[in-house]
Amino acid sequence: MHITLLRHGKPDFEWERSIKGADLRQIEKEYDTSSIVGNPPEETLGLVNQHQCVVCSDFPRSIQSAKALGADAIHVSSDLFREMNPPYFDNASIYAPIKMPLKYWVIVLRGLWFLGFSQNTESFSNAKARARQASDKLIELAGEHHGVLFVGHGFLNHYVAKELLRRNWTGPRSPGNKYWDYATYSTE
Repeated sequence: MHITLLRHGKPDFEWERSIKGADLRQIEKEYDTSSIVGNPPEETLGLVNQHQCVVCSDFPRSIQSAKALGADAIHVSSDLFREMNPPYFDNASIYAPIKMPLKYWVIVLRGLWFLGFSQNTESFSNAKARARQASDKLIELAGEHHGVLFVGHGFLNHYVAKELLRRNWTGPRSPGNKYWDYATYSTE
């Protein structure tokens, strides 16, 4: 059995901008509904043919990436496989009027999330529990289909990989963090 974790293609999303804390809710919606731009690298195009089952989150960038790879069918598309989104402040927060580059907001909010701040998102511990559930489902599907291609997201893929390794699957420590990066994990 094998499971390949692949990060989706580059989203059609503008990272190079400054925003106010009050804009974070809208930015999250914009990112979660973004499509992808560009084509998959040549080395990823044969992956679909090496797997009998394709799994995605229900976000457009995941589904469109699977289709760009040539998937005729997506066997499972679920919110279970969504990215682990960082928290954000409410518009009434004292941070709402603060403006800074989006990338800095993400770094700050992700750091706060690791430390326990989870306003408007799932907690870090709940997100890790969901990664375990996602791993369970991927392992179940690998048992049924032998090979599963999961077109997922950076943080979720990382925690699914950690869970597979914890369960004695073999593969690299990290599936990669760039768009279209992938790694295969197996029990054989």
